[in-house]
Amino acid sequence: MIKKIEITNKRNAENVMNIQIPSYEIEAEIIGYFDIPPLKDSIPALMHCGETFIGYYINEELSGVLSFKCEKDIIDIHRLMVHPSHFRKGIAKGLLEYIERNAMGIKTLIVSTGSKNIPAIHFYEKFGFVKTGETVINSQLSLSSFMKKIK
Repeated sequence: MIKKIEITNKRNAENVMNIQIPSYEIEAEIIGYFDIPPLKDSIPALMHCGETFIGYYINEELSGVLSFKCEKDIIDIHRLMVHPSHFRKGIAKGLLEYIERNAMGIKTLIVSTGSKNIPAIHFYEKFGFVKTGETVINSQLSLSSFMKKIK
């Protein structure tokens, strides 16, 4: 089941953080860079980030999370994370499909990921996203940006 998460609730923010940390630790291992912002997040910062969160629940257990911000007719996906114990269960795909199905008046989805995160890049491309650019953050980290037009 997918439902909205009220991130300003401390317990909900803690549950999201329990997905975020192990999920982004895997990304950090993949890209070989551990100083990524999601690993430095705090519960209060999460509660006040201004993003909309939705969660994927398996038997009432939060297993995956997607967060985004809307601006005009664009959804900017800020986080897409699945707890490592639930990898390869279609959770990330389910969350993206949910956003796309329920995106009334939205024409475009955008997202970024570490340029060395090949599994994530393949996932987004498989889902119909097209690479739009790359931003060098520092000598060890660059981000690839993707966009998908919604019909």
